[in-house]
Amino acid sequence: MTKPITPPTELVRKWALEAEDDHQLHAGAYSLVGQIATKAAQWGADQELEACCRWLPKLPPWSANDLRKHRRPKPPSLKEQALAVLTQYMTGETILTKDSVDIIRRALEALDD
Repeated sequence: MTKPITPPTELVRKWALEAEDDHQLHAGAYSLVGQIATKAAQWGADQELEACCRWLPKLPPWSANDLRKHRRPKPPSLKEQALAVLTQYMTGETILTKDSVDIIRRALEALDD
């Protein structure tokens, strides 16, 4: 059984201070708890990823870089998102919603005239 991923107390304290400072600058924009939770989730995910990367090189043909690419993929481009929405619509998987039409509109607006 693996031990739980727990951030060090000093790091949590640092996140709390940063969130409090940011909250004072941008009152109401983000919740303090939400900011800390986001940082903690990312820290935990990074710890898990690094542990996998230490383990994975023992198992060819994969490499740590391959794992990083699969675990932290780049978000799809606007073009890829628009094509996915259209494909789902054309195959009858979904209807066009306001959000999906917005994605298509933004992709079209990004094209050169």
